[in-house]
Amino acid sequence: MTTHILRHGETHYSREYLVNGDPSRAIPLSKAGVQSCGLVWHTLPLRQVSTWFSSEFRRARQTASMLMGVPEQGPVVDPQLNELDYGDFEGGPFLEYAAWLEEHGGRRRPPGARECQREGIERMLVGLQATVEHPGPRVVVCHGLLVSVLLWYRERPAGESMPLFFPEAPCVQPVSFEDEELLSCVKSLLNAVAAEPEGDAEQRGDGAKSRAEAGLDVATFDRVNQPHAQRDFPDA
Repeated sequence: MTTHILRHGETHYSREYLVNGDPSRAIPLSKAGVQSCGLVWHTLPLRQVSTWFSSEFRRARQTASMLMGVPEQGPVVDPQLNELDYGDFEGGPFLEYAAWLEEHGGRRRPPGARECQREGIERMLVGLQATVEHPGPRVVVCHGLLVSVLLWYRERPAGESMPLFFPEAPCVQPVSFEDEELLSCVKSLLNAVAAEPEGDAEQRGDGAKSRAEAGLDVATFDRVNQPHAQRDFPDA
C-alpha cells in the first residue's frame, strides 16, 4: 500500500516566515492555502484513500478536511505528527530560531521548549511509522520539517549525515512511499538520529556548514522581512 505525505497549505505565518509549534494557537490556511488544496485532486487518487491522518494543528486538520471533501468522519488526529515545539521562539521569525539552533545544535532544547530538534524529528518519524498499521492507501497531512527530512533522505548523497537545516518543503505537494520503502526510510532516519553523539553538531561546527548548504547565508538573514527573501528553510 501507498502513503502520501504532504505539508499543509500556506498560512499567513508561513508566508511571513513565522514559527508556530503551539497547537492551541489556531492558525488557519490563507486564501492561497485554501486554493492550493484544490490542485491536489489532479495529482492524487483521493477518492481511493482509505485512511486520513493529520496533526493536531488547525492548518493540518483544515487541509485534510478540504482534501477529504465531505467525509463521514474526520482524519485520524495524531499529536506525534505535530510541528516542532519552538518554546520561547513561538510566533517569532524562523531565522531567530535558526540562529539559536546554529549556535547550540539540534540536541539542545530551546528555552521554554519540551523537545529539541532531534527529539521532534524522532517523534514525527515514530508517528509516521505507525500509519502503516492502518488501511491504505493513506494520506498524512503534517508539517514542513517532516516532509523536508523525507525529501532530504531520498535525495541525499551516499554517506551524508543528517544536516541541521533542510530545504523548505513545498505546501500541499505529496511525497509518496510504498510501505516497505517507508518503513526502511523511517528506520534508517531513526538510526541516524540515535547514532548522533550528544552535542555532536556543536563540537564539530556542523551548524554553520549545514546552514550554508540549506541557503541560510548572511544575506538570507538580512532579507528575512523582504518580499523576495530566499525560502530554502522550513516554516510554519
